[in-house]
Amino acid sequence: MLKRVTQYCLALVLALYALNPALAADKRLPSSQREIKLSFAPLVKRAAPAVVNIYTKRVVQSRRSPFFNDPFFRQFFGNDVLKFGAPRKRVENSLGSGVIVRSEGIVITNNHVIKKADQIRVVLSDRRELAAKVILADEKTDLAVLRLQDVDGPLPYLKLKDSDDLEVGDLVMAIGNPFGVGQTVTSGIVSALARAADGISDFSFFIQTDAAINPGNSGGALITMDGSLVGINTAIYSRGGGSQGIGFAIPSNMVARIIDNAVDGAKVVRPWFGAAGQALTPDLMSSLGLKRPTGVLINEIYDGGPAARAGIKSGDVVTNINRREVVGPRELRFRIATLKVGGKAQLKLLRRGKPRTVSMALEAAPEVPPRNVTTFGGQQPLAGARVANMSPALAEELSLDPMRRGVIVIGTAGRSPARRIGLQPGDWILEINGTKIELVKTLRQIIDTGASQWRITVQRKDRVFTAVIEG
Repeated sequence: MLKRVTQYCLALVLALYALNPALAADKRLPSSQREIKLSFAPLVKRAAPAVVNIYTKRVVQSRRSPFFNDPFFRQFFGNDVLKFGAPRKRVENSLGSGVIVRSEGIVITNNHVIKKADQIRVVLSDRRELAAKVILADEKTDLAVLRLQDVDGPLPYLKLKDSDDLEVGDLVMAIGNPFGVGQTVTSGIVSALARAADGISDFSFFIQTDAAINPGNSGGALITMDGSLVGINTAIYSRGGGSQGIGFAIPSNMVARIIDNAVDGAKVVRPWFGAAGQALTPDLMSSLGLKRPTGVLINEIYDGGPAARAGIKSGDVVTNINRREVVGPRELRFRIATLKVGGKAQLKLLRRGKPRTVSMALEAAPEVPPRNVTTFGGQQPLAGARVANMSPALAEELSLDPMRRGVIVIGTAGRSPARRIGLQPGDWILEINGTKIELVKTLRQIIDTGASQWRITVQRKDRVFTAVIEG
């Protein structure tokens, strides 16, 4: 009976694929029971040696309790109490995975695997253990690039594949070191593409897979059936800490850009669009005469920026970048971030329902105005505040709105007047004593003038509040 059902299912699948010969020529399902029994072992033998285990150590110094400085304790226990209350050092260990992407010992992993590590050891598949040095760490993508030390010959590595060639349903394998048990291989399919997963990185654009991914798999390889690296496993959706069939991987096209920067010895500099937009809702789609809500409606243009010079205008709908569809703002940002500064990008857009194609220069965000980082002193409410002029370049660094202008607080000194009045990093100083603050220069002039009373208006996220402080 089981044999008859299997034959029936195979016949049905083959009949369906016969309706689409072009698809069948590229990708096909097993055509017999013998092919169903085929093993992934040859693929694993070829790819697994390039996946490594990463062990990190971090020395953490615990803080001494303030009670040990209290005169009451010293009265009864004397100065010996300080010995018990002295800060103690402890070692935190963590583990993860990584992938060798260059034969000379270049390894890609997640930034959160090696963040703040004092020591990094990498164990190869042949059990050799090597020290590693971080040559680039990028928190925005949660990727880091390591260089193995004392490599005595070419190492096995994985080649990167264009992640845009992936399709939902493609077979993939995840290789890593879950729970520290040692290298483990799991298989599954691509469950979704361009998937959002908040809180992982600034570029929420992931490959979703049902290949089992668990703690320790972070930084490991997601490979296709030709043994190419298509993603770096980075996170899971879980309610209990284990795999529940939803894992996320950073696409290889983003990984490639980080590797290029690391090998070239440059910091990560991403192209800047110079415009802002929003997703299309059904109402907007209807008012613009569009057939489906796909694309980004541009609603703000930075004067003199790349988008403005390319001829993009407010009201345009960007639908495509370099022949890749743009569904919404998230895709637009990801597509631009995977391109290299110095080149050009071809953008397709709709203007009043008519298609257009423009060429846009890929440039770094400008440092205009200069940030002019300043820490104020003296006897006034903003003493101890560290402020800067907002520019597109600084906004990119801080993951803020690159279209915003003004003066932002980037730090406050401990026990300073600025800290006491409640100023926090990320606050915008909007106005002081009736004067609008647009530049640090203006703020400095007001502070140098002095006042018997200070009326300070600050914006924190979406809230604006005003404080009156006596001089």
